[in-house]
Amino acid sequence: MFRSRSKDEKAPTDKVQVDLSKQTRDPQAPKGRATPKRAVAQSQRRSVAAAPTNRKEAMKRQREARRVDLAKQREALASGDERYLPARDKGPVRRFVRDFVDSRFCVAEYFLPLAVIILVLSMIRVGNVQNISLLLWLGVIVMIVVDSVGLVIRLKKQLKERFPNEPKRGAVAYGLMRTLQMRRLRLPKPQVKRGERP
Repeated sequence: MFRSRSKDEKAPTDKVQVDLSKQTRDPQAPKGRATPKRAVAQSQRRSVAAAPTNRKEAMKRQREARRVDLAKQREALASGDERYLPARDKGPVRRFVRDFVDSRFCVAEYFLPLAVIILVLSMIRVGNVQNISLLLWLGVIVMIVVDSVGLVIRLKKQLKERFPNEPKRGAVAYGLMRTLQMRRLRLPKPQVKRGERP
């Protein structure tokens, strides 16, 4: 264990020389690619170091990224910024439909307030008031149907004229759903005033 080496044993430097002799390339030869700049190398090291080490960390980062995306989307819905809008609201066709609906007065946008008033009237236990509430229900429904049919006809005509070569699938239904929302509560926010033509 603690004895001296014999003369017959090989020194460890011989082994190192054997390993160096097995190298396939000259250490002084160029390596075939440029040495990266310091900033590039550091950013690569940071990206490797920034990679999540476990599942919990990965889920936390994913939640954070989703939260940031949703915040951008909410801001875009308020401002009308096309870049961050949801897929259902993107594109020139959908923008035109929104502007077309927002520039007009629609009976359907007052459906909820009218429904509350009619519901309150129907709870009153007087025969004449209940009859009036039923007639109001009928009148509101007829007005909404007539207004919606007129809107569909005008909207289809305008879409054919302005966007003959673009897909318009679902655009009319999108416009009808927008008419059911009160103007102040619509998202994306209206970009045109009533009476303006898009």
